[in-house]
Amino acid sequence: MSTGSRLAAILLISTALTFPGLAQAQDTSTGSTVAEPGTAPDAATQQTDPNQANGTSTDNQPEISVPGGEIVVVGRRNRDVTRSSTQVVSVLDSEAIARTGEGDIAGALSRVTGLSVVGNGRVYVRGLGDRYSLALLNGLPLPSPEPLSRVVPLDIFPTDVIASSLVQKSYSANFPGEFGGGVINLTTVSVPTETFLKISGGISGDTITSLGKGLTYFGSKLDWLGYDNGNRDIPSNIVAYMASGERIQDTSNEIQEGIAAQLMPTNLVTLQKDNEIPVNFSADITGGTAIDLGADTTLGIIATAGIKNNWRNRYVHSQTGNTDLTGINSDFNTFITDNTVLVNGLVGVALDFGRNKIRWTNLYIHDTLKTARLGIGTDFTLGTQGFDFANQNTAFYERQLIDSQLVGEFHFGDLGLDLRGGYAQTDRKAPYNANISYTKTHIGPYGEQYVAYLNQASDVGQSDVAFDDLTEKQWYGGADLSYNILSNMRATVGYAYTDTSRYSMRRDFFVIASGDVLDGTLVPAIGLRPPGDIINGASLAGFQFNVFEASDFPAFAASLRIHAGYGMIRYNPVDPVTIDLGLRYEHSKQRVDLDQSIFNNPVSGAIPTRINSDYWLPSATVTWEVTDKLQLRASGSKTLARPQFRELVEQIYFDPESNRPYRGNPLLLNSQLYNAELRAEYYFTNRNRVSLAGFLKKIDNPIESFITNESRTLVTSYANAPEAILYGSEFELQHTFDLSSWGGFFGTKELLAIANYTYSHSSLKVNSTDTTLIPRIGETPANLYFKDGDPLTGQSDHVGNFQLSLQDVDKLQQFTILVKYASERSVSRGFQRPDIIENPGITIDLVARQGFTVAGKEFEIKGEVRNLLGRGHQEYQELNGNRIDFNAYAKGTIIAGTLSVKL
Repeated sequence: MSTGSRLAAILLISTALTFPGLAQAQDTSTGSTVAEPGTAPDAATQQTDPNQANGTSTDNQPEISVPGGEIVVVGRRNRDVTRSSTQVVSVLDSEAIARTGEGDIAGALSRVTGLSVVGNGRVYVRGLGDRYSLALLNGLPLPSPEPLSRVVPLDIFPTDVIASSLVQKSYSANFPGEFGGGVINLTTVSVPTETFLKISGGISGDTITSLGKGLTYFGSKLDWLGYDNGNRDIPSNIVAYMASGERIQDTSNEIQEGIAAQLMPTNLVTLQKDNEIPVNFSADITGGTAIDLGADTTLGIIATAGIKNNWRNRYVHSQTGNTDLTGINSDFNTFITDNTVLVNGLVGVALDFGRNKIRWTNLYIHDTLKTARLGIGTDFTLGTQGFDFANQNTAFYERQLIDSQLVGEFHFGDLGLDLRGGYAQTDRKAPYNANISYTKTHIGPYGEQYVAYLNQASDVGQSDVAFDDLTEKQWYGGADLSYNILSNMRATVGYAYTDTSRYSMRRDFFVIASGDVLDGTLVPAIGLRPPGDIINGASLAGFQFNVFEASDFPAFAASLRIHAGYGMIRYNPVDPVTIDLGLRYEHSKQRVDLDQSIFNNPVSGAIPTRINSDYWLPSATVTWEVTDKLQLRASGSKTLARPQFRELVEQIYFDPESNRPYRGNPLLLNSQLYNAELRAEYYFTNRNRVSLAGFLKKIDNPIESFITNESRTLVTSYANAPEAILYGSEFELQHTFDLSSWGGFFGTKELLAIANYTYSHSSLKVNSTDTTLIPRIGETPANLYFKDGDPLTGQSDHVGNFQLSLQDVDKLQQFTILVKYASERSVSRGFQRPDIIENPGITIDLVARQGFTVAGKEFEIKGEVRNLLGRGHQEYQELNGNRIDFNAYAKGTIIAGTLSVKL
């Protein structure tokens, strides 16, 4: 039996032995009530749904904090958020999130209708890329520490800190104008209903990685916590060189050899074999208290801290082909071991007095990836037999988010005042990203050995060490006033301000050596040494080393400043009809510039970005409650999508998740979207419902990614396509079946079924006269990069989810099967080659939760089986029956167990 099989057997057996004998316990999950405007919370909580099965109440509505302070329409009698909102929304409360068993909010959101998660936590709405998704925390924007993501990847948010997640797919003017597919608003926990302390811990593993062999490198003694102890600080000689402001080619040989001597310390660049990858572990502690201050005033304090340490092996197969894929240009297999450590903390203080609330939230997230890679393959375009390469990479990526925000929501009779503000800073550091390349040429006396050819020949591998540092700072603030003009009309006016600045630096060094071995173009003795000895130490005396920087553009400064004002009216002309009208004005200035101060002599050639824009963004939604059960909605709006900073910067950036490099395009333009939707919703009860919707989007100047060949390396870049059309439909069904009539074991059971499906079809519109802007080329025919009728990148035609949960109505006991499907999608245009296609396919997960009481303490045990079918990752190119793997690897089945106790 393999080590992975043994791990799976151990965890499954322990789960099977534990669940049957567990004692009963009450599920104490609660949430705050979302009251209607003008309705006191106490009065609102007296309303119940008479059709609610088995006495389960919907009184405890999820806590939701959004700009404007409320999402419930004026005058509606029911209080279910999804039903009573004036917009198209889906809400996951804490119990719905817990039912999925997901450890992070990105995984939980993947169960929402029309949402899918791509890569490391990037949430796509209706198949559109993350550029068309907007993520907010307590109604305020979040800067991203990930250069390729406009919003912070949502897999770094543990579910324990989130009280609710609202997904709104129809635009309303209280949200920022960068709204394409929808907005995801996360609301953090605030005032607990009682004093509590919850401690949890878990282990997990997958059948490919855990207890098996892998790769690693030493790094530092604190790597297991996700922090470096200073080993990766930039060496003193490089610090002195950068402080001098000189270009590297203008420095002396002595300075360059000093830099070379410190460039590859053995403990940071030497791969090691790990004979037994440990299992994953996690630990969390959350506590809170509510202090009654009298006079209907409550002070709530909540704090949480956690750590999650995960390992993952990938055996990646990557190929490139010629234009028609009839021949293979290169074929590589890369073994990758990733160690991801997530440390998070949150401290929240909230003051509730009457219908008013002041919330101060402080969030800290530190997410680290330590990766070790070894790739072996052949480039068939070199030599008669092709050149073989052995490439190794060691890297350490640190992402950190610190966010402090203050929100005040006040009600003075018919007047509501909402104040929001805060500061956030994200940092991404990638120190000592070292790539060592050895080449076997099959030519000459050293042709059958892997050699590091440290010369300027373009047909062999280049070894380099890069230091990346990115800091983004964001100030934001806003104010909203709402007033009941009439008993059936409420008006809101608001102002929002965002000031974002980013500084990105990448210093990438490589070494050229010359000496007296053979004819001076080969230095084989260097390549016969371990990586840490290639250019270090006096043992290589006799060789002359010269250091070069890979880019003339090492540092960029970027900024985006937005002033926005808006007005909204929510009007009930007759009781069953609600009209929501809004208009938002946004004035923005976005700029990206090469940092000229980094060198004493200014650098020329970098293209600056200047995007100054003014937009009027109208929105309208009409909701008609045809009967007590049937509701119809119609909505239309205009929104926009701005290019991300990373997409504008002319720096090479390597994404360890997608396993390929990227380069920005400073000539990108904003996209404009025109959105329309019709929806019918039928509610059997507040819990049981079915809905059907159709939607249409027209996008002007959509930003699409494409691949281009740069020195035999495929690099992903970006350009504006002329136009795109997206249309589709959504179906959602939720129904609870009362099983109490079955008696016995089923006497307190119900079966919850949730199914949703989204069909979307997109097509680019390109004609022979359309143009696009490409750096160094300028205006060029768009049909060289895009084909008329091609789908938008990142868009799946079919996305579906199915949940079936057997749960107890009297105690915490749930058994859930979750099925997720997404059809093929293009992840990048091929640029005169076939597109790169990803096939996510179908995944099946199993989650079981059980509560029990020991010595008066509430315990919960959770068991999970993820990716039951072992679905792998597939990215490929295909044409006329010819197919190559662009980025393909297997994924294991994950087995996990978690135990928590509430003290």
